Amino acid sequence: MPLLLISEVAQQTGLKPSAIRYYEEIGVLPKPTRSSGQRRYDSSVLHRLAVVQRARQMGFSLDEIRQLFFGFRKVATASERWKKLSQKKLSELEVMAAQIKEMQDLLQSMMTHCACSTLEQCGKGMFEKKCRTNAAW
Repeated sequence: MPLLLISEVAQQTGLKPSAIRYYEEIGVLPKPTRSSGQRRYDSSVLHRLAVVQRARQMGFSLDEIRQLFFGFRKVATASERWKKLSQKKLSELEVMAAQIKEMQDLLQSMMTHCACSTLEQCGKGMFEKKCRTNAAW
């Protein structure tokens, strides 16, 4: 099986060569062999990059992706790894969803109740109301 140049990997994955080099630098990709100073990748790098790209789509950070590859016992299956990290990510997303809902409610309340003509007047009303009721409106 022929080895791939970084430009070929980039073309097949849709990633920029700089991103591929960065993934190598942080250890998500194994260091490729070199021939005449050029990186030469085994085709398995395409599969690893598919996992990285999907994990990024699901909101996983690079640290979490490193954990996916290296943060488990060697015998842990891919399924076990995904389940563990997915449970944690889902919990984080639930917190974020609650925060977003709260922000939406505050914005809706502001649009409904704010009749201020200046930001100073608005700030005074927010400050006084917060001091009395510990609520934004």
